[in-house]
Amino acid sequence: MGAVTTAPIRTAVVGFGVSGKVFHAPLIQADPNYSLDVIVTADPQRKAEAERLYPQAKVVPTPEEMFALAADLDLVVLGTPPLTHLDLGATAIAHGLNVVVDKPFVTAVAHGEELAGRASDAGVQLTVFQNRRWDADFLTLRKLLRDGALGEVHSFESRFEWWRPEGFGNWRDSATLAEGGGILHDLGAHLIDQAIQLFGPVEESYGETANHGPHREAADTEAFVSLRHESGVRTRLWMNGMAAQVGPRFHVLGSKAGYTKWGLDSQEPALAAGITPSDASYGREPQESWGLLGVDGTATPVPAEKGDYPQFYSELAASLRGHGPLPVQPGEALETLRIIENIHAFA
Repeated sequence: MGAVTTAPIRTAVVGFGVSGKVFHAPLIQADPNYSLDVIVTADPQRKAEAERLYPQAKVVPTPEEMFALAADLDLVVLGTPPLTHLDLGATAIAHGLNVVVDKPFVTAVAHGEELAGRASDAGVQLTVFQNRRWDADFLTLRKLLRDGALGEVHSFESRFEWWRPEGFGNWRDSATLAEGGGILHDLGAHLIDQAIQLFGPVEESYGETANHGPHREAADTEAFVSLRHESGVRTRLWMNGMAAQVGPRFHVLGSKAGYTKWGLDSQEPALAAGITPSDASYGREPQESWGLLGVDGTATPVPAEKGDYPQFYSELAASLRGHGPLPVQPGEALETLRIIENIHAFA
């Protein structure tokens, strides 16, 4: 069933927490290439919300009931905790279904290699939702690099920090490393992926992790990663859910200029507030959020590119119809996971 015709791509979303409700369901609903046919959630409140927002979709409590409908589906989106991704992904592949796996991809490199191998053998497509490749600030920085506005870049700093001492209020708060927990596994999958997209393969990696949260058995709540790229650029990444004062989102230094950007991309809070990708304001950063380009004393704001999470599903639709590559190759997600696994082994 891997190839899909020009008819809408019949889609099931497994899980209706932040991943399924905020990211995947709205993006799928907004794209005419897809139909949102099935939502899987056992939570009564989430079930009621799913039925209210997507009355055309069948809401079922278990993946097993969703897989019973596999003959009428083309694509399964896994918005569940990473510990479930191997089994659910393998089952979807066995049913001939294409698969989107939210990050963290899987709990171990070996599991990702197994899933990729199964998908290849079955002739179906497997991709990973690295949506931060379409953040407004990331797209802006990529354009600056492409235009040579910074000269030769030698230092790239990237942070994903916030003040949330009470935690997420979900599985992330208590998940162990073996369960795919920890901020390095979660946000590191984004920040490392972004760094590789910008500056190429990593030659050497180093990291530090710590747990300052209330669940002492859980994985890390804070992490630092240093990467040396084959291109010569040094990347430094910070992830922290307990930062009472946050640092800049990006701080990039080159031979001609620097670029500094504060604040996180607006698409997640917009989607959470019910703003759809068709809204004129979607993905557009206000001028006060623009990053500064130049040298101290003469730096000027750079108009932000439009954030574009819908592009992931647009590229996926084209790929499923044989018209282009996947938006994210499984091997790219595995490259990031290998770095995370290596850091955890020595941190």
